[in-house]
Amino acid sequence: MPRNITVLGAGIVGAATAAYLQRDGHTVTLVDMQAPGEYTSFGNAGILSPGSCVPLATPGIVWNVPGYLADPMGPLAVRWGYLPRAMPWFMKFLAASNPQRVEKIADALRALLSQTFDAYEPLVKNAGVTDLIHRTGYIVVYESRKSYEGDATAWRLRRERGVIVEELDDAGIKEKMPQIGGRYDVGLWLPEQGYVANPGRLTKSLVAQLERDGGRFLQRKVNDVEVRDGRIAALLTDAGSLPVETLVLCAGVHSRTFAAKLGDRVPLEAERGYHVTFSNPGVDLPMPLFAPEHKFFVTPMETGLRIAGQSEFAGIDAEPNYARANILTQQARRMFPDLDATRPTPWMGRRPSLPDSLPIIGPASAVQNVWYAFGHGHTGLCGGAPTGRIIADLIAGRKPAIDVTPYSVRRFA
Repeated sequence: MPRNITVLGAGIVGAATAAYLQRDGHTVTLVDMQAPGEYTSFGNAGILSPGSCVPLATPGIVWNVPGYLADPMGPLAVRWGYLPRAMPWFMKFLAASNPQRVEKIADALRALLSQTFDAYEPLVKNAGVTDLIHRTGYIVVYESRKSYEGDATAWRLRRERGVIVEELDDAGIKEKMPQIGGRYDVGLWLPEQGYVANPGRLTKSLVAQLERDGGRFLQRKVNDVEVRDGRIAALLTDAGSLPVETLVLCAGVHSRTFAAKLGDRVPLEAERGYHVTFSNPGVDLPMPLFAPEHKFFVTPMETGLRIAGQSEFAGIDAEPNYARANILTQQARRMFPDLDATRPTPWMGRRPSLPDSLPIIGPASAVQNVWYAFGHGHTGLCGGAPTGRIIADLIAGRKPAIDVTPYSVRRFA
């Protein structure tokens, strides 16, 4: 039965969820304090990776963290004043690296993300932006075989779950990507993966199509929620009260605050990431590239060449530290000798990250007419459309294509 559904959050998860709900005949209102796609969805690496089934916490990760933190060029930074607040999250993160848990998490990630291209297809067709989706595969490069062997668990998890991985030597890497400099002991090609040439434009296009099809977008800051008799009744915004019949919470890093108001305490962290984009890079890459030793992606965007990576824990409100983006610029220059790295555009975003690398998808535990779709961390773009389709199925009373138990908010009760 059609409902009036409010989706809070106009990033890629919210936009895709709103689109799927509208396809089911619901009247959809999308609400965000910023324009669509202007928050974390604007600046991610753009990777569409059905094979992203490896959680961030894997066995032995605890021994790598000190080295990451000690390396000024390393991929991880913690602002020491924020460490006491982040410690509970890190303890849960380390607990999630238990080998048995890692296997189950990898199964759940693979089940969700293997739908990526299939779930996006009807949405991009309807919005007229099929040109943004590229199924090129991507290249992975290791400077040392020792580093590759150190990631053996990650590659085993992928291969055991059916991800196609083809090994390349240095010559094979340069045959597929002749623009790259240096020498690499190990290369890998993942042919089933791809990317979005402009994640911000994708998000905006889905929302624009939603409005053309009769939905509406309201740019409002939500300050609080009104709950009556175990149901959400309204969002209290800077433009007054907005009545709610059914709510889907897709508010990224801000979802933690709203979930707490709705009776669910979740260990959601704002894991900050950076990118630099070179508008006239002078190199034209045929596909993205991933450098696991330094934890960054290089992606050919329609706006230029983007290098994205870094994990920084400093909370939601701290000012960006663009020295982290400068590290990405230095690494890109070393990897691509012909790169024109003048006039880079730096950016910082906040990934909504849960310690077990799985999003929360499903009903709220204490409020009847609220559904959750947040906490995707590094896989928000990949998981946006699959999540939207699952939420639409759940609200319609249909059985989703996969078991949604692993994504329940109750796992943090």
